[in-house]
Parts: sequence; structure tokens; C-alpha cells
Amino acid sequence: MWAVTQDVSSAALANIKDSAHLNQNVQIRSPGYCTSSLDKLPDKIILKIFSYLPHCEIGRLARVCRKWRMIACDSRLWTHVSLRPEVSGLHVSSLETLLALISMRFGPSLRYIELPIELITHTVLHELANKCVNLSSMLLDFSTAMQLHDFNDLHSFPTKLRTMCICLSEVIFMEGFMRKIYNFINGLEVLHLIGTYEKAVEDEEEEIYEVVNIHKLKSAIPNLRVVNLFGINFVDDSHVESLSSNCIQLECLALNFCVKFTGSVLRVLFNRCKRLRSLLLQHTNLQDEHLMNVDWEKTSLSELDITASELSSECLINVLCRIPALRYLSAGQQDGFTDVVLKEYMDKGNTKQLIAIDLDRNENLSEEMLLKFLKQQAFNCKGLQLSGIPHLTEQFWITIIPMLKNIKFVECKKK
Repeated sequence: MWAVTQDVSSAALANIKDSAHLNQNVQIRSPGYCTSSLDKLPDKIILKIFSYLPHCEIGRLARVCRKWRMIACDSRLWTHVSLRPEVSGLHVSSLETLLALISMRFGPSLRYIELPIELITHTVLHELANKCVNLSSMLLDFSTAMQLHDFNDLHSFPTKLRTMCICLSEVIFMEGFMRKIYNFINGLEVLHLIGTYEKAVEDEEEEIYEVVNIHKLKSAIPNLRVVNLFGINFVDDSHVESLSSNCIQLECLALNFCVKFTGSVLRVLFNRCKRLRSLLLQHTNLQDEHLMNVDWEKTSLSELDITASELSSECLINVLCRIPALRYLSAGQQDGFTDVVLKEYMDKGNTKQLIAIDLDRNENLSEEMLLKFLKQQAFNCKGLQLSGIPHLTEQFWITIIPMLKNIKFVECKKK
């Protein structure tokens, strides 16, 4: 009996020794312990992670450690920069800081930049022209300006710009600045001029100023393909006629919320700009006779937005049935868009290429006619907007949704 006990004790001691030897080679970790960390990732992986973050977050991460600061300063993270605090959260406190950033951090990598009014000076623009030779897109926000900087010493400006956006002020005349940059922007292909429509609605009695001279501007930008004049209260048909006389390569014209535009120049526009494919006229003051006078059959139009333009049923039928092949139609908020209009469009118009349609708040369309139209268009339809039509029932959507095999976007709120 004593021998058996001794054998067991010997075996136990041997097992303990083997376990101790094993523990020397294997470190036991607690279940929540992670053996990997960001410190062990290669710099190029951390750089890739940072590239998905907004710049304000990258700025915070730069304070974590020296390694992260070096990565955060990599110019590859700063190819598209917005210095408007209300947009990006970034605020540059002084011109000296911005000039240093342009030189050391942005450099040739910079492709796009947004500048608020306080940073738009001749010194900054000179530095961008000299150091950021690949800059192709720029936004200049003058919307809050009460006074411009002195641009008499502005002698250079980025010359490779393909896209430029200028947010206009209500009261500041831009001619002094624009005159200085005319010689540098003849390569522009896309121009956005953003007006102050919302402010004008609030202050209807205030006088409207023509703060930028479009008649002079058009001579400096002959290569424009896209023009967006949004919410500019002084823009009328004469400005569009002036643009069309020099910008014959125009492919897209957007005049949304330009309430003085009536459409009287549309016939001339299409005769001059044979490549025009997209026409966006939301919330304009279109007149029936002007639209019916256009030779729509001879156009190359594929995108049309006439939302809230208060056209008659007769005019809508006349226009829609003569356009050769629309791919996108936005005709919402139109009391004149009735069942008769939709039926005529189906019977006499070309809807075969229509892939997106917006009939928002067209309450004069019946459920039956919409159902008939969508059954015909369902296979091609990728975008559908039918919000604000309260009489569309649940059964309507139960019927139509299974037919929309290729749909990407649907808006159906009753509002």
C-alpha cells in the first residue's frame, strides 16, 4: 500500500515539473488581452485608415504620438481640403498658418480647396498658384462678405482649374476680383455661381444687385461644358443668351431657383449649343409660349427638370411628346401634370429610355394611371420619386414594388 502511494506521489511531482517547464515557454494571457495593436501596423496601413477620416479627426489623431503626427502630415491625406468651418470643422486662425500649410503640407498633391472670405487674399492665391501646381478645383465663398480684400496686387492665379465655384454675396460687387482672374480661367470646364436666393426670400423688399458681370465673364470661359447658376436673383434670359453666344460646347445648364428666367431664349440656346443634354429649370418662371416655341425634336436633350414651374397641361403635352429620348424627367409640383398629360406622354412620346422620374406632389395624377405607367416603365426604372401624393395606397406599392427589378432609389413619403 505504501509503495502504491509513493508511485502516485512520484507521478504527481513529475507532472508538476513538466507543467512548470511548459509555462516557461508559453505565456498565459487573459481572455480580454489583445496581442495586436495599431503600433504594430505598417505606416501605409495607418495612412489608408486615416484616409477614410475627416480632416478634423485627423487633426485630433495627430496629437496622439509622434508617429501618428508624421502620418497625419502626409500630403496624400490633403488632396481635397475644405477650410470652411461650417462644412469641415477646420478653421485656420491666421494667414501665416495657411501659407505654411500650403507650402509644407498641401503642395503639388492638392487637387481641391475651399476658402472662406477671410482667407481669400492675393497672397494666398499667389501661394496656391506657385506651390499647388496640380490644383484643378476651387471654391471661393464670398457669401458672408461685407467688404472684399484689396486685389490690386493680384498678379497670379491657379491656371489648371477645371472646376470653379463662387458663392456670391448679396451686396459685394465682384468685378474688381473677376477682372484680375479672367486671363487665368480660360481652361474652365465647370462653373458654379451660387446666389443668395434663400436670403432674398426672407427680405423680399431689398434691392437686387447684379454683383457679377456675366456678360463680361463669358468671354473668359469659352470651354465651359457645365454651368450652374443657382438661386441668383438677377439672372434672366439675357444672361443665358450671352453665355450661349460664347460657350457653344455647353452640355449641362442648371438655372434652379433663378426666378427671373422665363425661357424666351431657349430656342436660341439649343440652336447654338448642339451638345446640350441636361437642362435643369426648377423653380423658374417658365412661360408656356416660350417652351412650345422650341424645336425639341432637333435637340439632344436627355435630362429635364421643370419642377414647380407652373406650366399648363397643354404645354407639358407639347414638350414631353416632342423630346426624342429622355432618360431623366423631374416634373414635380405641377398642378397641370394630370392623367391626360401622362397618357399622352405614354402614347405619343418616347419613354423607352426613361430610367428616372420625379412626379413629387403631383396630386392630380390618379393611382390607376400611375400604375399603368409604372407597369410599362418598371423594368428600366432605376429612380422613382412619388412622395407627397396622399391618395397612393399601400396596395399600390405592394403591386408595383415587385416589378421594379432594377430600382436603385425610391421616395414615397406622403409628406
